[in-house]
Amino acid sequence: MKSIIELKKIRYKYESSQETYTLKDVSFHVKQGEWLSIVGHNGSGKSTTIRLIDGLLEADEGEIWILGDQLTVDNVIEKRRHIGMVFQNPDNQFVGATVEDDVAFGLENQGIPREEMQKRVMGALELVGMSEFKTREPARLSGGQKQRVAIAGVVAMRPEILILDEATSMLDPEGRIELIKVVNEIKELHEMTVISITHDLEEVAMSDRVIVMQEGEIESISSPEELFVRKDLKSIGLSQPFTVQLADKLRQSGVPLDDRYFTEKDLQDTLWELVSKK
Repeated sequence: MKSIIELKKIRYKYESSQETYTLKDVSFHVKQGEWLSIVGHNGSGKSTTIRLIDGLLEADEGEIWILGDQLTVDNVIEKRRHIGMVFQNPDNQFVGATVEDDVAFGLENQGIPREEMQKRVMGALELVGMSEFKTREPARLSGGQKQRVAIAGVVAMRPEILILDEATSMLDPEGRIELIKVVNEIKELHEMTVISITHDLEEVAMSDRVIVMQEGEIESISSPEELFVRKDLKSIGLSQPFTVQLADKLRQSGVPLDDRYFTEKDLQDTLWELVSKK
């Protein structure tokens, strides 16, 4: 797969930070069609990184390449059309009086013909399971429903890249899992590239790769499986998955399990196989 995004030795500092850089020589790429998660403590540089990718901030040093072109002040508006962002608080994104009005807002700004716009709005709402709420006021929806509408508004624009900036952090566990599944279905259907800033293990588990950021630098890039077996997850703002904790307890009890990451199904199947052999 070719790279759809590439950062080369990015350095950035906020005016208020004087000589302290928020990002220090950050370099990585994002492959077309992959799901990349970025994790780390607050202040590690995660949100600054995606705001640079979306052109909301301008790097002090280094290069950012989007869809084969270097991001510049001259093409930032055009490149931003290829990127959809969903933020932590969906209330900050709502502008329409009804759900369907809100999803249509970006399409109207782009001058999409009315018939095509209606088709895209209904298609996007169906994808996120919100068709029956199309005439509701966004303010009257639950947190999970609001995030679904926010995602529908992005999907209707048909960007190649979807960025989730802690988009599930305000939801309960069940709501987070449901929303992550919806995003994954949309990703597969439209072959979108997803960048996710998160602390949620379920969200990280959906990723193809995970970047760990610490104090403005990339600490590591790995698969979720490689990340989850690390013993220092708390130091990077993550808890250890339940299956990892359970597998460790089982090994201590003498169960012969490989020293690797198990999903719940993997662990269940492995234990069943061990029992069947006895």
